Amino acid sequence: MKPDDSRRVFEGKQISVDVERWGDHDREIVRHPGAVAIVAADTEGKVTLVRQLREPPRKRLLELPAGKREPDEEPLATAKRELVEEVGLAGGEWRLAATFFSTPGFCDELVRVYIAEGVEETERAPQDDEEIELVRVPVAELEPMLSQIEDAKTLAGLLLYLHER
Repeated sequence: MKPDDSRRVFEGKQISVDVERWGDHDREIVRHPGAVAIVAADTEGKVTLVRQLREPPRKRLLELPAGKREPDEEPLATAKRELVEEVGLAGGEWRLAATFFSTPGFCDELVRVYIAEGVEETERAPQDDEEIELVRVPVAELEPMLSQIEDAKTLAGLLLYLHER
C-alpha cells in the first residue's frame, strides 16, 4: 500500500517526519532508521540492564541495552556494537528473538530484539552524551521486576527471554 502523496516536513539528526495523504486523510509519519535491543545474559546467570535519563518521559528508565542503526549497518552488527559501547559486554551466542514495530500508529521504527547468552566483560566505549548506570539482575529476579519496567522493548525482550527458558 502506498499513500496518494507524501512530503517531508522535518529532517532531524535521529528522525524525520513526513505528512502523507491517504484518501481524504493526512497522516504524520515519524521515520526512524530502526533499532536493536539486547537481552545480555552473562556466564554468571545475570542479565545486564541500563538505567538512563529519557528526556520525553522526564525520568531515568530501566531498559535493555539498545541503540539506533547506523546507515547501511546490519542489525546484528548494531546490536554487538551497542552492547560493547553501553555495557562493556561481548562474545557469547547470539540469536534474533523478535522483530516488531515500536509504535506503528505514527512511527515506522522497526526494533529487533536479540538474545546474547554467555557474554563476557570487555572495555566499555560509551558515547559522550550517555550517562548510563549498569544494573545486573540475576535471571531468577527478572520476572518479579517486570511490573516496574516502563519501556516496551525491554518488557518484550525480557518476556521473550523468560518464555524461552
